[in-house]
Amino acid sequence: MLLVGLPVLCLGLTVGRAAASGAGKVKIFPGGFSSPFGIAAGPDGALWFTNNGNTIGRISTTGTVKIFFGTGISGSWGIAAGPDGALWFTNNGNSSIGRISTTGTVTNYTGTAISGPKGIAAGSDGALWFTNYGNNSIGRITTTGTVTNYAGTRRISGPYGIAAGPDAALWFTNNGNRSIGRITTTGTVTSYTGTGISGPRAIAAGPDGALWFTNWDNSSIGRISTTGTVTNYTGTIGRSYGIAAGPDGALWFTNYYGNSIGRITTTVTPWIVGFTPTSGPVGTTVTITGRNLRYATQVAFNGTAATIVSNTATEIVTIVPAGATTGPISITTPAGTATRTTTFKVT
Repeated sequence: MLLVGLPVLCLGLTVGRAAASGAGKVKIFPGGFSSPFGIAAGPDGALWFTNNGNTIGRISTTGTVKIFFGTGISGSWGIAAGPDGALWFTNNGNSSIGRISTTGTVTNYTGTAISGPKGIAAGSDGALWFTNYGNNSIGRITTTGTVTNYAGTRRISGPYGIAAGPDAALWFTNNGNRSIGRITTTGTVTSYTGTGISGPRAIAAGPDGALWFTNWDNSSIGRISTTGTVTNYTGTIGRSYGIAAGPDGALWFTNYYGNSIGRITTTVTPWIVGFTPTSGPVGTTVTITGRNLRYATQVAFNGTAATIVSNTATEIVTIVPAGATTGPISITTPAGTATRTTTFKVT
């Protein structure tokens, strides 16, 4: 079922911003908030968030807030940027999936395959994937509104958060049976258990190629590799809910009762596997492969800084800079510097 509502705009409690430098400077922005929950970066350079008060909010990086109402927004929970330039969100209140354009037009999708949805994430297949807490399943919705539902006997139980993994699959938390689930874009479900998984809620892809999640029941942060190895971290961690990868190579999480934001570092030292081509003149496009390359701050050819064209955790595309000479290629991230001993020959 499809419902479309005209947006109503009003201005209006608080959203916080932490400095990307990792220095921990926090600024609170008041106005227009009602128990805000999910938040995601939008394609328009602003942050979009869900208000439990049945609205969707937008906040610019300078703190200007806009609140959007629309038919079908009810107990909105998770939110994610879609491949179509809009924001997609879950409505836990009326068991529907919503879409809001950056100009505020709201579209609502319902159906029996959507039941108490919570988390939502963009998949590698161009669709949005969400957790159905109400019927223990994972849902998929295309940008045209076609919904598919995947159930997994005992492998999906009270799913909460969901995130796209570095392996092109979707990873989700099972709060019901204390496990972490993985679903491929063709619907194959795998479940992982471990002593370090205890009431998992949110999940996010880390810069180290693993998935990181919050454990509500034992106040810890968990890490699971794409092969299923679980590690658990404890300390001054309260009952945490949300988690996200920061631009500093660390994971940042919310402490629900502690009224604070936590940060946990990762072993993300960059490593260069190789590059292609291995020679060329100034202006040549070079692709570098490796691990932990996301958030690179500099690529250098024998010490001469180069422009970064694109940057992921496993690949960087760059251009041989003017003044470069034959020598090694190095990559610097917030976690350190990696240098490939094999030389790039400038011709």
